[in-house]
Amino acid sequence: MTNASASFQTLGGVEDTSLVANSFGFLRSPLCFQPYEADADVAITGVPFDMATSGRSGSRFGPQAIRAISPQLDWEHCRYPWDFCLKDKLRLIDCGDLVYPFGDAVAMSERLTAHTAKLIASGKFCLTFGGDHFITLPLLRAHAQHYGKLSLVHFDAHSDTYSNGSACDHGTMFYHAPKEGLIDPQRSVQVGIRTEYDPSLGFNVLHGALINDLSVDDIVQRIKTTVGDNPVYLTFDIDCLDPSAAPGTGTPVCGGITTDKALKIIRGLKDLHIVGADVVEVAPAYDHGEITALAAATIALDILYLRALKQS
Repeated sequence: MTNASASFQTLGGVEDTSLVANSFGFLRSPLCFQPYEADADVAITGVPFDMATSGRSGSRFGPQAIRAISPQLDWEHCRYPWDFCLKDKLRLIDCGDLVYPFGDAVAMSERLTAHTAKLIASGKFCLTFGGDHFITLPLLRAHAQHYGKLSLVHFDAHSDTYSNGSACDHGTMFYHAPKEGLIDPQRSVQVGIRTEYDPSLGFNVLHGALINDLSVDDIVQRIKTTVGDNPVYLTFDIDCLDPSAAPGTGTPVCGGITTDKALKIIRGLKDLHIVGADVVEVAPAYDHGEITALAAATIALDILYLRALKQS
């Protein structure tokens, strides 16, 4: 089926209204309307959700922007600096965007957890595009069902461990996740934090000023030492980057890292057991020249290269 305007698809003979596709997939990957049965290594899902935003809204359009810029990254046979073609090693599908009843954050969360759990059970690595950062909580629930308690490698300007927000808030996910037994803060690392955080919560925080001063090798070694061989969920909030590199986001904070440093850190994580990932908080209305969307798409591409190494 190739009708990209369809509002629902048929999954296993049952009408399913939880997914809708855009006009093309990320990196021109095939659109797939039966993702759980598909013969693929990686499933990409967009989550156009920004109801949990505390700053500027607009990240619901993030998945669309990341997909739209991604053909700019698809012309190289071997993406620099990798020495192999991603699509020679990974079979990618794009599930389109999650659909949920408008204004119903609980339904979104439940549908995203169920959808992701089914993808994982079918043997696929899940890469998800937000949307605001709240989507990581239902994603963690799905991954923890399959892999047990996870280590979190979290790139962000904000710790998102605040306890003074609602249960549906893009600043409270990592306050609730340890309480639900989804992640182990002692074996998790938060990279680039440069706003208020509570050290007593047990996360290993590599704050923004430190990250800018440390070498990439030092940063990678600290992450690897903390995480060890634990299953890792990697979440990248685009506001980890400095606003000069990523203006198109809802809560920009000065003093962030460059795109170059972020990519070098991610490439250094090739030995970690990364079981799932997301890239969130791209708000294209505030972008300039699509540089934020391009940064997000490039980060996502390097995450896929990490996965390809594990498929070898």
